Amino acid sequence: MRKVVSVDMGRYKSVEVSLEESEKLLVEISRQLGVESQDLDEALRVLRNFDSFYDMARRKFKDYIVPSKSLNDMIKGTVIVDRVKLIKEGDERRVVITFDRRVKEDVIIEALKKLGYEVEVRKLELY
Repeated sequence: MRKVVSVDMGRYKSVEVSLEESEKLLVEISRQLGVESQDLDEALRVLRNFDSFYDMARRKFKDYIVPSKSLNDMIKGTVIVDRVKLIKEGDERRVVITFDRRVKEDVIIEALKKLGYEVEVRKLELY
């Protein structure tokens, strides 16, 4: 199965995965970096309570949920998750995770490969 890691002009990396795989991906990236941060804990809480946060986001007309970040984590450069988009189509639940720009592509690619994905990196540029 192929997964695409999108890198936008601001160097934010995004990946879309199923809800079940999203938690595994975040835990694996945290393990590889040797970091636990407030934004990661908050993102995992959002994923574990998908339906509640999905309903709240729809009521507020928001596409993305931005986990709170600790100032200490921001200063140390240990922020992992920038924002999360929850997608629900029928019974299928998917998540778009946008990582902080300081998380290296290689770390995301390695974590996806450990989960059994074939990875393609797409750099999105403005012409």
